Amino acid sequence: MLENVDRLLKSPAKQRGRDFGVMLACFNDLGYSVEWRVINAADYGFAQRRRRSFIFAYKNDTKYYKTIKKANLESIIKKDGFFVKEFPINISKDAKEIDFKYKNLIYVSDNFKMEFKNSGIMRNGKIYTTEVTPIQVPYKPLSKIIESNGVDKKYNLGKDLNKWNYLKGAKDILRKAGTPHEYHFREGAIAFPDELDKPARTMLTSEGSLNRSTHVIQDPKSKCYRILTPIETERINGFPDNWTNTGMPEKFRYFCMGNALVVGLVEKMGETLNKIFEME
Repeated sequence: MLENVDRLLKSPAKQRGRDFGVMLACFNDLGYSVEWRVINAADYGFAQRRRRSFIFAYKNDTKYYKTIKKANLESIIKKDGFFVKEFPINISKDAKEIDFKYKNLIYVSDNFKMEFKNSGIMRNGKIYTTEVTPIQVPYKPLSKIIESNGVDKKYNLGKDLNKWNYLKGAKDILRKAGTPHEYHFREGAIAFPDELDKPARTMLTSEGSLNRSTHVIQDPKSKCYRILTPIETERINGFPDNWTNTGMPEKFRYFCMGNALVVGLVEKMGETLNKIFEME
């Protein structure tokens, strides 16, 4: 099992799909099949809009492989594969299948490019990839996560409100490159404060700092604008309260949660893995 950001499938910008192609070639050379899916945790009932690429690789001499080797590649994504059992989908007709022919890894690195979709499989030198949409379940909004009885005032924004307004707002800034060339740096606005009837945005390791990506909510009790508490960030990822309260500074607790996976997603995959292990 591997996990990475969703843009893994599109990197690098100048040779789309090369990096993922190198990974698939390595697995193929070692006798593995590979299934992948980009999953947004909020689509399956969790409290964070966190999109991540999940990769399941298995040797072609395992019992698991032998149970599904007769299924065609599309069927593995639709109904027979690793992800579909816990993360049901609707499958589109926008699919691509190629023979993954290459001389060596250097050849892949220098020449390979492909538009990988958000779901796919590589088996015995063939790649099949298609765009899928989740069969969604109701998500958990921030209102179900945050403390309703008030928190310490140290989490309030205080006198930095103007800075937060600037960071969260839309921008169009004229900049100069290393040469006299000028360009416009643009970014859109972020909800300020974050909407409590929606799941959290993707948490980053900078959570809790004076940063554009940091969540800011209006406290339901004090009505003040504030950042999330460490406990609330733990809940967004599905950890028990105070899981990171080991004596480390709060900024590191935020950092840990920005780096974490959504526990519930991994639990679901673990249940499927257990069934496969029992098969072996």
